[in-house]
Amino acid sequence: MAGQSNPSDDLWVKSELIEVPFDFAFSAMAARSDEAPARWRRPLLKWLDGVERGWAVPLLLAVFAGLWLTFLCIAYLSGDLHPDVLETWTLGRTFEWGNPKHPPLMGWVTRVWTSVFPLTDWSLQLMSMVNSAVALWCVDLITRRFVKGDKRIIVLLLLMLLPTYQFHAQRFNANAVLLAIWPLATYCFLRSFESRHFVWAAAAGATAAIAMLGKYYSIFLIGSFVFAAICHPQRRAYFGSSAPLVSVAAGLIVLGPHLHWLATTGAAPFGYALAHAGFRFGPALDEALFFFLGIAATLAIPAATWVMIAGYRLKRFPQDFRNMNDGLRLLSLIAVGTIVFPMVTAVVLGTDMPSLWAHQGLFLLGVLIVCGTSYPIERFYTVNVAVMTAGIALIAVVVAAPIHAVYRNNHAYEEGRNFYRSAALELTRQWHQHTDMPLPAVSGDDALAFATAFYSPDHPRYARPFAYQYSWGLPRQTTLKRGWAGLCFEGDAHCIEWMQKTSARAAQFVTSQFVVQSTLLGMPGASRRVIALIVPPAAEDTVTPPTGQSNEDLSAQKRMQSPSPDK
Repeated sequence: MAGQSNPSDDLWVKSELIEVPFDFAFSAMAARSDEAPARWRRPLLKWLDGVERGWAVPLLLAVFAGLWLTFLCIAYLSGDLHPDVLETWTLGRTFEWGNPKHPPLMGWVTRVWTSVFPLTDWSLQLMSMVNSAVALWCVDLITRRFVKGDKRIIVLLLLMLLPTYQFHAQRFNANAVLLAIWPLATYCFLRSFESRHFVWAAAAGATAAIAMLGKYYSIFLIGSFVFAAICHPQRRAYFGSSAPLVSVAAGLIVLGPHLHWLATTGAAPFGYALAHAGFRFGPALDEALFFFLGIAATLAIPAATWVMIAGYRLKRFPQDFRNMNDGLRLLSLIAVGTIVFPMVTAVVLGTDMPSLWAHQGLFLLGVLIVCGTSYPIERFYTVNVAVMTAGIALIAVVVAAPIHAVYRNNHAYEEGRNFYRSAALELTRQWHQHTDMPLPAVSGDDALAFATAFYSPDHPRYARPFAYQYSWGLPRQTTLKRGWAGLCFEGDAHCIEWMQKTSARAAQFVTSQFVVQSTLLGMPGASRRVIALIVPPAAEDTVTPPTGQSNEDLSAQKRMQSPSPDK
């Protein structure tokens, strides 16, 4: 009847209003803001106008790196560099095509960096942040092939909300070195697949090989390239060209020296990698599940931010996904491979698979979600996300970093990084009480040994071969004759026992104990006792151990220690 409404229509209208009332409010607010922006927004709008002019993205990356470098410098005032960073620097001191633990790329990068910059904490922290900035720049290389202007910035801002490019990156190791290599290799493969040009095909193969030189986990990226190429609608054109063969040839040329090293040294890194295997089916399935859940948790904040941006337009996602262009479809297949292949491997091989290992590939999801949208993003949202990202960084620098520094000054890190520099300097001082020669070699607790190599003015070499890093092998007689020192934390029974066995091999030695204390701007903090064993060079006159520090006392010290887990 005229004048009467259909109850079902009323229900539909009510449900629509219930589902998205804030969407309409935000859309109206966005429209008003874009028409008449507030005064405080205008500098940011001018910055966004510079995206396609070429200066806005570099400025964003420079500010990002600068803010988080400041955070690291403040937050770790009472702590030294992470053991992973110190180990990476140690690996890079000699140029090798491999080592028994990881492929060599991280050591090469650190060696090149420290040949230009000084051996200081801020220098290597700067290296970590520059690596993040380069990684985000490589992501933008991909993004700009699909979108322009604000969407390019949105991709970078969403990635900056991840913990990947600040906290994960500051531990520069075999995982962090992939942050820049993975997007660069993906960009080269994308260009190779689209153009099938010789140069891009060679670049794709070479960058994929460099990723393998970073960490063997990159086999999942290469496998995803193959998977994406096979499943893509344009596979005939790609595989019918010379591009795949050129990529394989270029990759083998780059990897050739490392493959030769593996063949002639027993492929020790594979043994280190397989040491993670051995899980039964149930625990391995749990590892795969936790891998996926870990990725989901990492993406939570940028995902929630994107929901606020897209609002009711999220319902367009299925249609937008179906209408993706060929380039985005290729990236979507690569993204699937980088997540699914590690999960399958964890189950099949029975190995652990921390989600942290996948962080360098999360950029693919950011690119796909933003670049795959068919609708424009109002500047209202771009400015808001920029302000939120900058606000988080500023709060981290001004509030969180000082609190972290004060807390860690009084509550030491479990790995003892509050005490690395102090222990290294005290050991060096004691060494020079017995000889004028620089301290040539050091081992013992790995973290203390790496730290001594870095922080000591003598920069001794790390004396334990990496092939025996976890087996507590004793120093060779030739090492002891040239002079050597070892450090252990009090309470580390395995290290103390190893130190006792080492002293039994030395013709002369000196043992000591000293307390090192954390300080923050002159304020004393936590303390810890360190045990040192010094074996002076054989050419020196015999050194009489100080009273109370003979090898018998070292044995007594060992018996007093409580057991600790194997390293």
